[in-house]
Amino acid sequence: MPLPDHKPKKSEIIRAILDFIFSFKNQRGEILDGWIYSAEGLSLSAQEFYAAVEQQVAAQKIPGLEVSREEFAQGGLLSNQRQYLRLMRERLTIDTCAAPFGTHFFFSCRTVYVPALVRLWHILAVLLFFTLAGGGLVRLLGFNFAVLALGTLPFAIAAVFRNASAAPFADLDTLLLKIPVVATVYENWFRVETYYRVDTRTLYLNILPDLIRAAAEEVSAAKGVKLVRQSLPAPILIELYSPLK
Repeated sequence: MPLPDHKPKKSEIIRAILDFIFSFKNQRGEILDGWIYSAEGLSLSAQEFYAAVEQQVAAQKIPGLEVSREEFAQGGLLSNQRQYLRLMRERLTIDTCAAPFGTHFFFSCRTVYVPALVRLWHILAVLLFFTLAGGGLVRLLGFNFAVLALGTLPFAIAAVFRNASAAPFADLDTLLLKIPVVATVYENWFRVETYYRVDTRTLYLNILPDLIRAAAEEVSAAKGVKLVRQSLPAPILIELYSPLK
């Protein structure tokens, strides 16, 4: 049976416009996978759990991995914030939450793809950069040579992007993926998708969620509590919201 077409609501359109104009950080993305475990009567400090996970992750020495603590709203715009542990490599993040819920305590883990998005301030920043660069070149070289230099600047940037995708420039590759606007252009036009990148990405997406789950089971077992899995990664269509057997 064909699915009905999804038409964006007026609120979604307004939210997209506001995000384009005012948003400075893209925290959310498309959820690819996830799990959640809970235990009744478990008392635990989320900060201590995050610190323990960070130590175990550091021991893995995964290249290009960024570890941070991110705040997400529990409800609407003015609701309380809940802190998550975020592990990010390339455009893939693993967001982990440890928190009480009534008499229960739960651990959740989500694998999220966070795309590089272009915002209004990104475009303004690029225009400002070329304006300042053009003004400086005119003062140094004169108008004619400044026009020539500005004309060759995009080709020089393209050469840097092309070389950055090579293996010896892994640090530069990671840096370019963080820069707004630059990341989008670099990924779409210059970054080469290789077997090695796919293989290491697959390892990353399998090793870290298993490590987080093992850490949750370890701290729970230390308190004499066994975790219970509450949900599986939701299927896309037919079995959506079906109960676990």
